[in-house]
Amino acid sequence: MAGTRSEERDALRRTAILDAALECFLRFGYAKTSLDDIAKRANLSRPLLYLKFKNKEDIFAAVFESLFEARYPRVEQVLARPGAAGDKLLQVYEIILLEPWELMAGAPMASEFYTACERLLPEVEARHRRRWLKYTQAVLESRPLAEVFMLAVDGLQSDLPTTRVLRQRLELLVERFTG
Repeated sequence: MAGTRSEERDALRRTAILDAALECFLRFGYAKTSLDDIAKRANLSRPLLYLKFKNKEDIFAAVFESLFEARYPRVEQVLARPGAAGDKLLQVYEIILLEPWELMAGAPMASEFYTACERLLPEVEARHRRRWLKYTQAVLESRPLAEVFMLAVDGLQSDLPTTRVLRQRLELLVERFTG
């Protein structure tokens, strides 16, 4: 029983740290976010951060992972259900693109967040890209077509549109690829 409470407390602290860190990274950027900023925002001591994470890069990696890992079971549910390719593709990208985009929309350092991920965590970013390619290919049934679709999705984001505009662009793209 005591172990369960301790595990629950640890999970709550981890969530508080990751939420606080995401807010700090989006507000100040990776370089200007300090562990003290994260600790204060999470209402925890800096030494407690070090019990959970070894450094700021470790926290950043965990934040990036948490943005996507929890979404993948939902994507797999979408892919397992029957339905039209266009509907599935739109639902998949609603989960892996639009939901995280919505979280970051309007944050001062949102554009720097993904750039920092690519620079600091290329292996993590590449692993997620491979997974997105797998999901996209499952719908489009062609690896080359899935690769082109993903490149086009990258282009849709290049000018940092609002979530509404990004959704409209995505809907048009999905229609062109599946219609």
